[in-house]
Amino acid sequence: MSAVAPESPELSEAAAEQLAERHHVHRKVSGGWLRAAVFGAMDGLVTNTSLIAGVGGGGASHHFLVIGGLAGLIAGAFSMAAGEWTSVHAQNGMVARELASERRELLRRPDAEKAELAEMLVRHGLSPETAQAAAREIAADTDLALRFHAREELGIDPDELPSAGVAAGSSFVAFAFGALIPLLPVLLGSTAIWVVLLVAGVAAVVGGGVVSRLTNERPIRGALTQLLMVAAATAVTYGLGHLIGAALR
Repeated sequence: MSAVAPESPELSEAAAEQLAERHHVHRKVSGGWLRAAVFGAMDGLVTNTSLIAGVGGGGASHHFLVIGGLAGLIAGAFSMAAGEWTSVHAQNGMVARELASERRELLRRPDAEKAELAEMLVRHGLSPETAQAAAREIAADTDLALRFHAREELGIDPDELPSAGVAAGSSFVAFAFGALIPLLPVLLGSTAIWVVLLVAGVAAVVGGGVVSRLTNERPIRGALTQLLMVAAATAVTYGLGHLIGAALR
């Protein structure tokens, strides 16, 4: 007598919702930290590698390589953090001003804003009747209407604005980390520029590959791109440092 395979029970509604939530989990990419961290790390790597190569090409001693590398790390990290904080703070200030203006329009001209909202919904594919009903429901909540208008007219999400503090902190730490990589051989006593370039090249390849994986691009392409940028900047600064050093002798 053959056994009959039991039918698999259907998922309960709660289990189906949990499965859907797990299926649609996304990485947190807002807040301003990712761009600042990636930019800061790559900038620190390129900047300090070029700085050390330029100073070394000019014939500087190990003592000056250490001082120059540390000064480049500290100055660059503070500069990056200040730049990120200023830019994000200014951007958020402009967004806040536009949101305040839009809120005033919602309160002063509710009928016109409601009609504008309905037109947006029609452009998204809703029928005029459905759009009118949805617009009335959305307009009943000023905060909800403001968020909708901000997304449609300004292309921003008021709840997902980047943090100036997070961007500045991420940039500072990332730049310092990137700048420390080519400086490590010098701090450990090496005076050979090729060692600095080798370490920086490996870091560029690894960093470029990791960033490419995060953005779903080809790791080899990202690694080679970062390597070429480091190589180009280093070659130029080394050559200039060599020429300047020869002229000052």
